Amino acid sequence: MFKRLIGPALAALFALSAPVVAQAPEASPAERQRIEAIVREYLLRNPEILQEALVELEKRQAQAEDRARAAAFAANRDALYRSPNQIVLGNPQGDVTLVEFFDYNCGFCKRALPEMMELLRSDSRLRVVLKDFPVLGPGSIEAANVAVALKMQLAAPKYLEFHQKLLGSRGQANGARALEVAREIGADMTRLQRDMQSPQVQATLAENMRLAEMLRINGTPTYVVGEEVVVGAVGLEKLRENLARARVACAAQPNMC
Repeated sequence: MFKRLIGPALAALFALSAPVVAQAPEASPAERQRIEAIVREYLLRNPEILQEALVELEKRQAQAEDRARAAAFAANRDALYRSPNQIVLGNPQGDVTLVEFFDYNCGFCKRALPEMMELLRSDSRLRVVLKDFPVLGPGSIEAANVAVALKMQLAAPKYLEFHQKLLGSRGQANGARALEVAREIGADMTRLQRDMQSPQVQATLAENMRLAEMLRINGTPTYVVGEEVVVGAVGLEKLRENLARARVACAAQPNMC
């Protein structure tokens, strides 16, 4: 246990002490050995300092990530909540927005789909934004290309029918399966094939990837509610709690959502 802990803990100690070390004059080999011996003896006598260093480093990293994420929200609010490239479900004039980054091959996204549908059914003031985030391989990218192109011709209710059928289906989602579902719901397939070649499709996916990177999102499903990032299929009640907090914040700062 100690051996597993000491490597990360020493790295934490060095990270925390880096500003001080950087200001010190370069030590000679003899001085460096003496300092290392002092540090080693101190750590052996006080091993609890290793855990303290790890806790402090994790705290500082979390604070830095929170600051970076807050800056990303401020700089990308319109792209996140009001991009012309996104599909909006529910109430377009809703008082709070739930953004979902999803992948059509994500098992947890499939599991969370009924919860999303229940939120749409039960909350008439909810606005939902879907962000295709195809991170699970070539099939996911193919399906996302079809989905993004399809939104160029379908109104939200019809698009939701496509979304439910594709995300709710078994097996691998790919371009062929996405086109099959689009045909089943009565899409204009000629237009769809043309729109799939549109620069707007790639621009939309690139925008989604950029937003995910800025917000430190690396998995699906991930939800953005107000200025909170909620990772994973957390369940209906958790999402409702996040929405309740976001409503309070959005009432105070209407442009936040």
